Amino acid sequence: MSDASPSDTMRDLGVVQAEATILHQPTRPFDLPAERDAAQRVLDELSAAAARIAEVHPFAKGMGIAAPQIDVDRAAAIVHPAEPGSDPISLLNPRIISRSEETDEQFEGCLSFFDVRGLVPRPLTITVEQNNLDGSTTVTTYHQALARLIHHEIDHLDGHLYEDRMRDGVTPILVAEYRQTGSAWTY
Repeated sequence: MSDASPSDTMRDLGVVQAEATILHQPTRPFDLPAERDAAQRVLDELSAAAARIAEVHPFAKGMGIAAPQIDVDRAAAIVHPAEPGSDPISLLNPRIISRSEETDEQFEGCLSFFDVRGLVPRPLTITVEQNNLDGSTTVTTYHQALARLIHHEIDHLDGHLYEDRMRDGVTPILVAEYRQTGSAWTY
């Protein structure tokens, strides 16, 4: 894989690439707790994919992967925060119920088109409502980098890629031109 492009490497690791229809349509929610086993299977598949990817690429900013990126049309994603020792965050049927008016722009990458990075405006704080496997609901507020990661994954579940969020006239840059690999976002 050493001569492969970053996107080819992700494709080889089982990540669906940007041209796939599944990445451009909303996912189906889980009926929890009735579909608890199905939801757990998808979370397990996402965790396995994230582990494979982490073996070949370090993620100083954290990383996430959504079910459509492994060709599963369901509302599930996982996020691995950048902070060492942090537990992964599982998201089932998540929806953003509030967002701060205060935003910032940072470069993001996406496993589904990993050859480029794009400057994406996002709210600095989001509040997310999601289901748990037992059918209960949890509401969590995320800030800064974690808000950015979570928002990115929820966008995938809604059928959006980060390019959809970029300002008019701004285009992604080649990863070879990107100078922040290996460093965390700054706030």
